[in-house]
Parts: sequence; structure tokens; C-alpha cells
Amino acid sequence: MQSHARVTVIGGGIMGAGLLYHLAEQGWSDCLLIEKGELTSGSTWHAAGQCPSFIADYAMAKIHHYGNRLYPKLEQLTGQYVSWHGCGGIRFALNDVELEWFRHVEGVSKLIGFEMHILGPDEIKQYNPHVDTSGVLAAALTIGDGHVDPAGCCNALAKGARNYGAKIERFTRVEGIQAAANGEWDVITDKGTVRSEHVVNAAGCYARRVAQMAGTDVPITNMEHHYLVTEPIREFIDSDVEMPVMRDPYASAYYRQEQKSALIGLYETHAGFEAWAGRGGWPEWQSDSELFEPDMDRILPYVEKVMRRMPIWADAGIQRIVHGAISHTPDAKPLIGPAMGLRNFWQCCGSSIGIAQGAGCGKYLAQWMIDGDAEINMAGLDPRRFCGINDGDWVRAKSFEDYTHMYQLHLPGEERDAGRGVRKSTLYEKLKDKGAVFTEAASWERPKWFSLDGRAEEAGFGRTNVHDVVAEECLAVRNRVGVTDLSSFAKFDVTGADAEAFLNRISANRLARKQGGITLTHLLSDNGMILSEATVSHLAEGHYYVLSSAAAQHRDLDHLRLPIRPHEDVRVEDITGDWGTLVIAGPRSRDTLAKITAADLSDDNFRWLSGQVIEMAGIELRALRVNYVGELGWELHVPMPHMPALYDAVWAAGEEFAIADVGTYAVDSLRLEKAYKGWGAEMTNEITMIEADMERFVKYGKDDFIGKAATLKRKQQGVSMRLVYCRLDARDHDAHGGEAVSRDGTVIGITTSGGWGHYTKTSLAFAYVAPEFSAPGSEFDIEILGGAIKATVLEEPVHDPRNARLRA
Repeated sequence: MQSHARVTVIGGGIMGAGLLYHLAEQGWSDCLLIEKGELTSGSTWHAAGQCPSFIADYAMAKIHHYGNRLYPKLEQLTGQYVSWHGCGGIRFALNDVELEWFRHVEGVSKLIGFEMHILGPDEIKQYNPHVDTSGVLAAALTIGDGHVDPAGCCNALAKGARNYGAKIERFTRVEGIQAAANGEWDVITDKGTVRSEHVVNAAGCYARRVAQMAGTDVPITNMEHHYLVTEPIREFIDSDVEMPVMRDPYASAYYRQEQKSALIGLYETHAGFEAWAGRGGWPEWQSDSELFEPDMDRILPYVEKVMRRMPIWADAGIQRIVHGAISHTPDAKPLIGPAMGLRNFWQCCGSSIGIAQGAGCGKYLAQWMIDGDAEINMAGLDPRRFCGINDGDWVRAKSFEDYTHMYQLHLPGEERDAGRGVRKSTLYEKLKDKGAVFTEAASWERPKWFSLDGRAEEAGFGRTNVHDVVAEECLAVRNRVGVTDLSSFAKFDVTGADAEAFLNRISANRLARKQGGITLTHLLSDNGMILSEATVSHLAEGHYYVLSSAAAQHRDLDHLRLPIRPHEDVRVEDITGDWGTLVIAGPRSRDTLAKITAADLSDDNFRWLSGQVIEMAGIELRALRVNYVGELGWELHVPMPHMPALYDAVWAAGEEFAIADVGTYAVDSLRLEKAYKGWGAEMTNEITMIEADMERFVKYGKDDFIGKAATLKRKQQGVSMRLVYCRLDARDHDAHGGEAVSRDGTVIGITTSGGWGHYTKTSLAFAYVAPEFSAPGSEFDIEILGGAIKATVLEEPVHDPRNARLRA
């Protein structure tokens, strides 16, 4: 076996083969894939091979669509049998809200380019004359997707990789992974050691074990999943037309034609079952092409529902039952990207529908590894999005929930209970007692809105029954004073003699040299793409306080730590869980806080965009005059144990001014009125500061910084899209993000976020559009749940465009 490779991929299933193919195709041919058994012998070989197009997540839809375009031609490209069945797919909607969702996905289809049609119950019979559509309101028909032979497809990708020069070692077991002194990796196997610049964990069901060899982990649970194949069906024997793959929430099942037989796959909604649970949740190394004994009692109720749907199968015998393991993550998305804290150790695992995703995940991860960025937003796939939470009980609870909800729509605003309460501020119980309804952000419990009358939210795509409650919270901030617990911020102390020079080197903006100054800055890739947005406060000589998004905590920890050079005196401490954040905002915020501090909060002494360490209510804290809602206000950052006492003091001081608790629903509405952009939505790794209309935060005149040359190049070359801020003529439904933007029937862009501005009574959205439609006053349509809503580009925020209230 060779002793060196540029990349070593561990795992010979569809994910590993998909990555190897695309690395080699893009020019990195010095790559080695190591598989402990035969290719596909983990969970790939027994997969059903489904390749659906129907998906609402924009990035995941791009991944699926790429595979559905590659697989039909893969046999011709490689000479290896694939068995592509482009039979299309049909998914049922059983109620009005699922139909609304179909209309949203229909908009996504126009953005991505896959063909989709919404059918009535009678039209379904044209594509599957044998199905009983009782209780079906509508169906989504996706043309151009289908299914493949999973082993054939994986082997075709592997053969294609070999054709490009990559190598594959089968029946070779990885026994250890060690960091080498030169910064590379030693992959230790039973046939020798391979030194590699990059290592990729594509080990499927073994992914946690492989990750732990390198000193990291991944949140994956291996779940049991059944599908069965019947004896041949007479109607299929007599027909030359293959039925589409059916996906049915009623039966929580997929079912289709398998040659001349029926194939039925079940996702039990009453419980999930962990594969190898008695062995710590993962297989032994000697496990190879393993299947489990069928559990007919468990799946029989679901099979019976399928038979009601497909009566022609009712008398067919069962030819075989496949009961094998599939990986699930806590949020249903695969883990594609860097391992936290490790250079050039990558994850490519955790896909529960890996055949559909293997090619696309491989393509975009290969781009990331080779070019430094992928052409789609990878934030939702980045393994660091879970912020290092790998507790076994939490991972299992979330993964079980994902499995049992495979065909259940997760509505906007719907909260699910599994694995909740992992990260809470010390205000959690106090706010819960006051009616706080919580949502999750990187496993933090954050107040979303406050139920003062006991009502529960009726989740949905439109404006819900808490619309008026959120409006009151917004009005409290705009007219009086509101208090918000935003302890979920990622928080870092960056200290040392070289801290200022270091932060300037990795930041696009110039940091405040004067103590107390606050700077909004962005961390860019070498290609100029936006990696993060951070607020940096210069607290003292050689001490900077860095704040960023909750979900970016571990990404930003890497962005701060990994660029430190050996000679630099820089220390980065993650204090996210140790410090809480209370936001006090509104025209009476200064009056409120003045009652509990001796510090001078006047504009002369405590200007906008400045911070001070002061005492408030007898507690020393970091007070920053900045906020995300566009009002006079302060963020109060305090050691977590002091949060309850500080909150009580603030509340008591604010009662005179009718202070109100405020949740993130209101915060999002208020930030939209101020046209504040969000990381992960308006600012992503697909976009430079030029497209995002954020060039004013780029200081070209300072010394070289990461991404400077690439940003200047993009500025000179011009851009193919620009971010715009829009007013919508919406009545009952606002944009959420991911909607198609069109002009005269032609798609010209995509929304990134949106919602209702309660104070200005305006429906607002951000969107990326072709430059010719970006001028203020430009008009186009935003497709919201199947309807074309007129949008007009605005020149400035609808609220306080001159920042007079912030500077008050």
C-alpha cells in the first residue's frame, strides 16, 4: 500500500466514493480511499436507492438535483452499471398546510431547475392508476428523479475516480489516526501507515469511531430501517410503464416498483430503534454487510396502510425483507465540512438518504477542500453547527425524532420536544414562569415570544395567532423599553500583545484603536467569501471582546484560533457559556438603566458604538451601546450566575416605563425594519462583501488582510447578483427566505429572509437579484406559496434611516 496521499478518504460507501470521484475529477488525483471490507458493505449496499427532488431546503435541493443529473449519465461516463430509473416521484399532501408547503417547494423547484407539478387527486391516477387517494388533498409530482441500484451507483463513482487516477484499498482496516509533526496526518492501518495532507471521515455507521480516533466526534445515531420486496405483481408484469416513487405521510412510508415487484419502506412514527444499541450504538469492526432480523410486529401497522393505498399488492407474498442500519443526525442533514479545531480533517458522513446526497455532497465538499469555498451555502451542513454537543442521550433523542418524523412536515414556528434544554441561561426558569415560549438556536433555549394570556402558537406558513402578541413586544421596544435574553451569542475574549494586529489581519474592517470602541467586522476566506460577522469591542490594552452568532460558535472559534501564527502572542478563550447577555432597548432604556448604576450613560460620556466595564445593580459587567433592533439601548454582558439579579434590577427599574419582555420573533421584525442583514442568510460563504452590499465595512487602505485581494478582484470584475431590500405588497403571508424572485415569468433571484415589520406595518424582505433589477424603485415578483407578490426595492430602511434613535 502507498505511504503517502494528498487525501485519504476513510469509508467506501456512497459518501466516500462520491467525494473521491469529485476530488479526482477536479484535479486532485493523488487521493486514496480506504475501506475495511468490500465497497458498499456498510449501509450503502442495502439502501433502497431513492433519489428525490422534492426538498424545501435550498442548499440540500441543489445537492439532490446535482445527483439526479449525474446519475443518469454516470454509466456512460464510467462504463459501470448504475441502473438509473427516472420514474419520477409523487408525494401526498393530506391537509391544507401540507399543500402550502408544496407551493413553497414549487418555488424552490424554479430556483433549482427541477420540474415539479402540483396534482389534484384525479390527476394522480394518470401516473399511478393503482393507488387509492382517499384523504389525499393534492400531490407533488417531481419529474426527473427516481432511483438507482445503490451498489452499482457507488461502484460507478469509484470506477470513475480510478479512471481519474485515484486509488482504492479494500479490505484494509484503519486502526488509528495521528497528527504528524509537520501538520499532516498519519492514517495507521493493518497494512501500513499513510501520511496525508487531508483526511476525510466518510465512515458511515462507523463515523463516530473514526472521528474519535482523531480526537473529535460527530453527532450521529445509527437507526434501524426496514423495507420489504414482494413477489412479482401481475399489473407490473403486464405494463411497460414504471410507476413513480410514492411518498405517503398517511403510511409514513415510501413505496415503488422494484423490477416487477413492489418495494415498501417504512419509518415508524411511534418509536425509533437504534442499531447495535447493545454495543454502544455502533457496529463492531468485523461487521460486514450486516442485516438484522425483521421485526414484523413493529412494521405491520404501516405495511397495512400501504396495502390500503395499493390494493393490488394486498395478496402478494413477501419475497425478502431488508432490515439494516442508516445514520441519522439531530437535524436530518449530513455532516459535510471541517472537524472543529483540526486542520484538514473533514467529515463527510451522517446522511440518512446517502444515495441521493452522495454525489452532491462529494462535489461541494471537494470544492471546499480544493478551492477554499463551495458554491453553495455550507453553514447548514457544517459539522461545527452543533457547537460540540455530542452527548449520547441528546444525540439519540434528536436522531430518533428525525427518524420518526421522516414524513411529517416541520412547520415554521413548530417546536419539538426531543433533546431540549441542553443549553440554558440562568434566566430560563424565571422567564418560563413569565410565559416565555422558547425556541432553539445551537441547542440554546431562547425566548421566542411571551404568552401572557396562556395561548399556544398555531404554527403555519402565514401570520399566526401570536401575530398581535409579537406586535405588542415590538411596540414596547419602539415606544418604551424592552428586555431580551440573548445569552446564546457566541462570545470570545481575544487577548495578548499581538491581539490587535492579529484581529486586523483576519478582519475586513479596521478595529477600533481607542479603548471602548466597537467595530462591526467580517471574517473572509482567501477567496473573499463571507465566513462570519462579528462585533469586536476594544475593552482594554490587548483585550478584545468578540461576539458572533450562536450557530457560528465553533466555526468562529476555528476562524479565530487556526490563523494564529507561531510567533504571535494571541490567546482566544471561548466564554460563550460563562457569560450571559441581556439586551435593554427603547427610548426609555437610558432612563431605566440610570436608576441602577452610578455610571454616566449620557451620550457625551457613553456614545453609540462604544463599550465600558461598569457596575450596575452592584454587578460588574460589560456594557455595550449597540443592539440589533435599531433603538437607543445597551447589551449588558455579565457572568452567567449574575443574570437573574441583573434582570430583576432592570425589571424593577423599568416598571415605571412599562418595560416588557421581548422574544426573538420581535427582534427579527425590528431588525428587518432597520434593514440589518443576518449572517447565514444575507451573508454566506457563497457571497463576497460586494454582492452583499457591505463594502462600506471593508477597509482596503489598511495592511493586508485575509480576503483583501479577492475582494478587490471581485469589485473590479463586477458581480452577477446584488442584495436588495424590498417592500412587499403582502396581505397574509410574508417571505421567510428561499422564495423565487421573478420578473415577467423569468427567475431573477432568491429571497434570503423576510417578515412583517410590526411598527411600520410593512412586509419586508431581502433578496439577491440580477444587478439590472437592484436599483431603488425596481419592481419584481416574489413567489410566496404559489402566489406572485409584488416587491419594490427600497433605498433605505423603513425605520430611522439616519440612525437618530440609536444616537439619541
